[in-house]
Amino acid sequence: MPGTLEHIWIKRAKRGLMEATVRATLRANRGLVGNANQGGRRQITILDAERWAQHMAMLGTTFDASARRANLLVKGVTLSNSRGRVLRIGAVRVRIEGETKSCHQMDAVHDGLQAVMRND
Repeated sequence: MPGTLEHIWIKRAKRGLMEATVRATLRANRGLVGNANQGGRRQITILDAERWAQHMAMLGTTFDASARRANLLVKGVTLSNSRGRVLRIGAVRVRIEGETKSCHQMDAVHDGLQAVMRND
């Protein structure tokens, strides 16, 4: 069974809010149109829904996945150790260049979230 794209978020400004949308445009070598990280090192970020749920369970809490500040939430796709793989999202293919490590902004969501994510 193929994975599914559950949610899309666009961040219009660095450190800005994650804006939910039902449709987005990906531009080759740039990322999501309208996203603050276009053309940067992290052109698009993808979050594994099951992994996020595990993190929430470990902390005994629930937060919307948009708190992770990723652009796409996928379900049924394992992203661990996926560097170099190509992920097909609709008609688009995305090469996974590496994993984004959690930062201090995760502890602003919930104390200890950064540590849980880094130790996973």
